[in-house]
This record gives sequence, C-alpha cells and structure tokens, in this order.
Amino acid sequence: MTFTYGRNIRLTLFGESHGAAVGVTCDGLPAGMKIDEGYMEKWLDLRRPWGDISTARREEDKPVILTGVFEGRTNGGPLTIVIENKAQRNGDYPERILRPSHADFTAYTKLGGFNDYRGGGSFSGRMTAPLVALGSVLGKALEESGIYIGTHVSRCGEISDDDFDEAGGEELKELLLSLRDKRFAVIDDEKGEEMTALIKRAAAEGDSVGGTLETAVYGLPVGIGAPFFDSLESVIAHLAFSVPGIKGIEFGLGFGFAYLTGSEVNDQLVSDNGRIMTKSNFSGGINGGISNGMPVIFRTAVRPTPSISKKQQTVDIETMEEKELELKGRHDPAIIHRARVVMDSVTAIGLFDLMLEKDRDIWRGNF
Repeated sequence: MTFTYGRNIRLTLFGESHGAAVGVTCDGLPAGMKIDEGYMEKWLDLRRPWGDISTARREEDKPVILTGVFEGRTNGGPLTIVIENKAQRNGDYPERILRPSHADFTAYTKLGGFNDYRGGGSFSGRMTAPLVALGSVLGKALEESGIYIGTHVSRCGEISDDDFDEAGGEELKELLLSLRDKRFAVIDDEKGEEMTALIKRAAAEGDSVGGTLETAVYGLPVGIGAPFFDSLESVIAHLAFSVPGIKGIEFGLGFGFAYLTGSEVNDQLVSDNGRIMTKSNFSGGINGGISNGMPVIFRTAVRPTPSISKKQQTVDIETMEEKELELKGRHDPAIIHRARVVMDSVTAIGLFDLMLEKDRDIWRGNF
C-alpha cells in the first residue's frame, strides 16, 4: 500500500490511530511560504471532538513541525508535521473483532493479518488530523491569492441547512470566512441546533447519523484543471474519497441534471465589465474539467459512523463462526461536523497542487 498523493507536491501520511503519532511529510512546496502555527491550530481545533455529539477521546492535537521551516517560512525542503497521540486506550481493542462497515475485514485480508487493528490503525479517521494541519498551510497560501474555501453541514439526517448562493459574489466570501468561527458549521443556526439535537438522540440510542457537506471555493481563476484524467472534478473527487466516511460526491446540480433538459440547465454566458460570467451556476464552476471563474460548488455524502453500540452480527476471523458484537469504547455518533474542515483541507491540497502547474509563486498573491 502507499499513503502518498500529488504530482507538483507530494505528500505522505504516516502513523496509526493508537500508535505513537500521526503525521504528514510534504515535498515540493515553494520556498518562502509563511507558516502560521496559530492558524494551523485553529483549523485543527475545528476538527477536534467536542461536547456530547462527538467521541469522548480528546486528543490535544498539538502540531510539531520537524522539518522544512526556517524562521517561520518554508525552506524548500520537505515539510514534516507530527501530531502525537496521547489519549490511546488500547484496552478497548483486546482482540480482533471485525466491526461491521469498518475496514477490519478488508485490511486483515489485504495485509495478511499484520494490520494494526486498534481503532482502525492507519485506516482510521485519526489520519485526517495531519491532513488538516497541511491543509491549513496550503489554504492560507491560497487565501493570499484571493481564493477562499468553506464547507457547511448542508444536511444531517432529514434536516437541511440553506444552500450556498450559486452565483457567489463578495457575500459568499464573507460567508465562507464566517463559517470558520462556528463549531457546528451551518448557515442557519436554528437548523444547526436541530441537527445537534438529532445527533444527541442517536447517541442516546447507541446509534449514529450521517449527512451531506456542501463546499464552495470563491475566487478560483479561470483555467485551473484539465480534461479527462486531471479534471478539476477528478482531483477533488480523488481527495474527497480519501477521507474516511465519504460515500458520494456531486458538483453543481449533480444528480439533478438527470431530471431536466439542456435548456433548463445550460449556464448561459454574459459579459460583465469585461469579464465573461454565467447567468447561473448549475455546472458548479467547472466546464470541461476546467474552472470557469464561477464559484466551485460540490457536495459530499458522509455515512453514519459505523461504530455504534447496538448489537450487530459479525464473524470471528479466527474460527469463521458467526457471533454477536456489541462495541465498547469511545465513538462519534456523527462525524459530519468534524469532517467539514477535513473537506476544506483536502480541497486546498488539490487546488494548490493544480495551481502550481501555472505559477509556483501563487502563495505570494501574484496569480
């Protein structure tokens, strides 16, 4: 297996859920990028569990930069960030138990039984912490060029939040920035309270809930991406599906295209003060795999957390006998509210990698 991604930058994840640490090394970053550790910790804080709608496992998630930075800026070498695990509780995993809808069975089979099964090992959502740390660095660099990324919980169970304005504008930028100050990122705070109550009810019943995230990118210039294999959709989808628990994605109107006609969904072109724009944004800011200057908007489906305390059927991997499983330990009744900053992060990673093809000085705000 490999834990490496990227073409213009190359990042490698390392560590396990209940190992000593998790981390990331990123090679190919331009020298001179400012590293704001306070900004990094703010992004990591949005990923941390909190209250009774998250796991009781509370990690400090203090990032430590080992290499690649000198006097607060990247020095051209590999950037290595390590986050120590301090709240492991290995007693919650006394034996190999195949948890339904987890990677336990597939990991055991692929790795011949040598996988670290504690908390999912290297398959765990714990591995998203270093992704967020790196994403904050690249997200900050993109903002220096006027590109802003934001995600909100657009749906949790049967409860829906407002949608992003498809046309965008300066108001969209301000909205994306305001979401950074919210623990539970929604546009309508009353809907957020309803979603929180739903998650609490699921937790009380030993169950879990899923939902949908909506992500927008404001300020992305025309021309980012390529047709076919390196399309903007392909890059974003690749990284989105790298996040544990993501089971679907759609751009713009997405599956809604299937029910309408071309005359209803074609984004007609207009000229606005010397700039070509579209009257609508059903395509989600992408045509032919390339950004068209409108906001990039996409939605991802987040499955209900598979770790639940209700009794479930499984199989003893050693004896091949069916058995009943009732999970113990600390688990999230929902991950959607924590996953939103992970989606911001992987989006920043993908966009930064693509934009380096046009300008390695994008972090200077010169793009």
